[in-house]
Amino acid sequence: QVARRVPRQAKFLQRLETRPRMSEFNVRSTIISRYAFTTVSCTMVNSGSEAREAVFEMQIPAAAFISNFTMSIGNKTYYGEVTGKEKKNSSDDKERHKKPPSPTEGRENGYETFKASVFIPRKMQARFILHYEELLQRRLGKYEYTVSIRPRQLVGRLRVEVNILENSGIVSLEVPPLRNSKHKGNGKAEGDVSPPPSTVIGHTKTLAKVTFNPSVVEQTRIARNGILGDFIIRYDVSRELSVGDVQILNGYFVHYFAPTDLPPLPKNVVFVLDSSASMVGTKLKQTKEALFTILQDLRPEDHFNIIGFSNRIKVWQQDRLVPVTPNNIRDAKKYIHNMSPTGGTNINGALQTGAKLLNDYIAQNDIDARSVSLIIFLTDGRPTVGETQSSKILSNTKDAIRDKFCLFTIGIGNDVDHKLLERMALENCGMTRLFQEDEDAASRLKGFYDEIGTPLLSDIRVDYPEDDVEQVTQNFFPNYFNGSEIIIAGKLINRTSDKLHVEVTASNSKKYILLKTDVAIDLPSRNDIRGVPGLEDGKGDNNYIERAWSYLTIKELLNSRLKSDDSEEKDNLMEKAKSMALAYNFVTPFTVLKMKEAGLHSEPSPEEFVSPSTDGIGEKLQSLQGHKAPPGIRREQDKQRIKISKTSADGDPHFVIDFPASKFSVCFNIDGEPGDILRLVSDHKESGVTVNGQLIGAPAPPNGHKKHRTYFSTITILNNKPERSYLEITPKRVILDDGERLVLSCGRSAVVRSRSLEVSISAYSNITVTIQDSISFVILIHHYKKPAPYQRNHLGFYISNSKGLSSDSHGLLGQFLNHEVKLLQESLHKRHQEAGQNQTEALKANPTNTLKVKGRLVPVVWKQRRIYNGQQEVDCWFAKNNADKLIDGSYKDYLASHPFDTGTSFGTINSL
Repeated sequence: QVARRVPRQAKFLQRLETRPRMSEFNVRSTIISRYAFTTVSCTMVNSGSEAREAVFEMQIPAAAFISNFTMSIGNKTYYGEVTGKEKKNSSDDKERHKKPPSPTEGRENGYETFKASVFIPRKMQARFILHYEELLQRRLGKYEYTVSIRPRQLVGRLRVEVNILENSGIVSLEVPPLRNSKHKGNGKAEGDVSPPPSTVIGHTKTLAKVTFNPSVVEQTRIARNGILGDFIIRYDVSRELSVGDVQILNGYFVHYFAPTDLPPLPKNVVFVLDSSASMVGTKLKQTKEALFTILQDLRPEDHFNIIGFSNRIKVWQQDRLVPVTPNNIRDAKKYIHNMSPTGGTNINGALQTGAKLLNDYIAQNDIDARSVSLIIFLTDGRPTVGETQSSKILSNTKDAIRDKFCLFTIGIGNDVDHKLLERMALENCGMTRLFQEDEDAASRLKGFYDEIGTPLLSDIRVDYPEDDVEQVTQNFFPNYFNGSEIIIAGKLINRTSDKLHVEVTASNSKKYILLKTDVAIDLPSRNDIRGVPGLEDGKGDNNYIERAWSYLTIKELLNSRLKSDDSEEKDNLMEKAKSMALAYNFVTPFTVLKMKEAGLHSEPSPEEFVSPSTDGIGEKLQSLQGHKAPPGIRREQDKQRIKISKTSADGDPHFVIDFPASKFSVCFNIDGEPGDILRLVSDHKESGVTVNGQLIGAPAPPNGHKKHRTYFSTITILNNKPERSYLEITPKRVILDDGERLVLSCGRSAVVRSRSLEVSISAYSNITVTIQDSISFVILIHHYKKPAPYQRNHLGFYISNSKGLSSDSHGLLGQFLNHEVKLLQESLHKRHQEAGQNQTEALKANPTNTLKVKGRLVPVVWKQRRIYNGQQEVDCWFAKNNADKLIDGSYKDYLASHPFDTGTSFGTINSL
């Protein structure tokens, strides 16, 4: 008897029948101001003749918190309840929660795996609904939202829908190809950057909707095994240098700070690289490739050194950091190229050597006070040589660094001590990354360096009035790196207040920066978003800002506990984190998700737990940003408070020169042409200061005597002592360049200080420029909400302090600062005797007089002139005909060839 062969195809069909079929895999996500709510629903059908086990497995970001899980099997529903974790869990508990993280569970890519399994009775189905939340982090200038699509079989209905609401404005939205580094063969040609097939992208300025809905055929083309990969969305929001985006809702606030247009700070960096025997092969090769690229990206103002370690520690350049030069970069690449894997792993010794090297360099050299120092440490294993106890390595490293610089750690492969690297970075103001040993490690290493390779600010502190806020998350940050973001959240104490004062202080290169503003707070009733479709869940969890605050607070408590060595403190931090996690239904290391069967009609259906949608939110959701002016008449009040000199050029433009000793003022007009650049102050040779103003044209008012109007559209202030710098001011922005370019918005209050210059911006009102503490100018900003055809947004220029200008200063205003002008007294004295009037009344009675200016007689008439220095009007003697005879030369002699022209045409006249 010969056994009958079972056809191969039948065997395959039998194998398929042993597991339930997934009929639906649906992901719906709502991202509101970087805070993401994600709901994953999956339906599995058992069409077999007996009960089968169904396994629901989902990779979620390691930074995310699970907030709910529901299972429906047949006519029974089980819901998740977050409870405190007991020291010993009963094996009888029907609980499913995230597995402990391990490198093999995708932790190297920033993921952990949630897994639940149930038996589905024959001819029935099961539905799983998982909810998790995360606060998106900004890296390399983009927020990245990722959904793992790995159902492990082809799915009849597969859909991903992501809704994004960013009231700041969405920019640079992109959906790259599916990412799957572990499983190749996703059908994408190298270099292809197009979205996955069936992806639909639509967005307005503040709303975006992205859907991915591949058919079974399209899934097959991507991956026959159902492991499609990661669906990724990247985007950024509109921003500028300011206190950032402050959002307030129902007594909670979140503050996003990510300035742009700042020059990078110099770096002092030491690379500490593992060259032990375990690095042999791919790991060392990829490390070298990444370092070659990183060295090429160092800037000329940076300094660096390299340490290779195994059981021996080899320093490339003994006892110093070298500047970035072509020769040094070439020699460093040779050193890295010649590194060979051998010996054990002396982590403690390598870090001690690197810390001493950097400490000595900082102490013995006159380094830039605001440069950023850091160590980048890379290893693939655990300590095997020298000190091998983790607690000792941690304390030794902390003692060596002493909060003077930051340590960034990188782990490669499965054997690395992740907890050690994570805690070392946390305790020393750094970050850690873990990478799998695969073909992408070199680019990942380079990507991590890019995150920290461009420091823009140091010692950032964000302050709010103590009486207005409480329970604020971390508000001091050692460094701000380009492309990242600082996030602070807290609770409001006084909910009836109509504003929240915010101050940000930081250091940037040679400048000290202070940014401040008042953020308007609407009444609580106007912030209430209950009743908006999709936001009602009956649990009071619709305040995304409150949930972002709780998310950040729990993360900080977990990090503080990780850093603590005191058992009592660790227990206290654990209890605080557990209490908050229970209050907000978050699964954390101290809480678990226990499954309970829902009684008949005792629980709402799973649909009621679906996360918020963006439908209709735009009108009701409050997103308060710093650039929005607070309500009321704040701008005008600011202008009224300014008390400065009458000496000015403002309006069309009208010039006023105050002569305090003579107790009168002189005024004149300059009827220039649009595009003309007028030299207002010229003292380049002595004090080094020049001020030029560029005119913009506008039609003349109807029935007027002028053919057109002109206003100052740009004021340029140049200074060449002790070092060259300039300011270019328009009604919208201020550009400061003293070798490093800084762009500031006129709509944000800010203070920037460098060695010889201070710029203070009062939002929408004025800019005060102080040079060497002896020269001060005030530039007023004139904005029209609804300008008439003959009006233009423009600037006014006022001289507040001219003590530092020399007696040889010139320009339309500068020539009068150190010279007195005489008013011929005969007629004035006679009028006083005849009428017994005061001087002003005498001027009004006989308004024609003569001024004596440098030997020239100038006919003048009495006039009232409107100015904006805190007084509404000023009495002055007016010189007609473009200030003929009043000013040296003629109007055309004061025209500069370009805004940065510091020359003068009055060499012979000034010498008179």
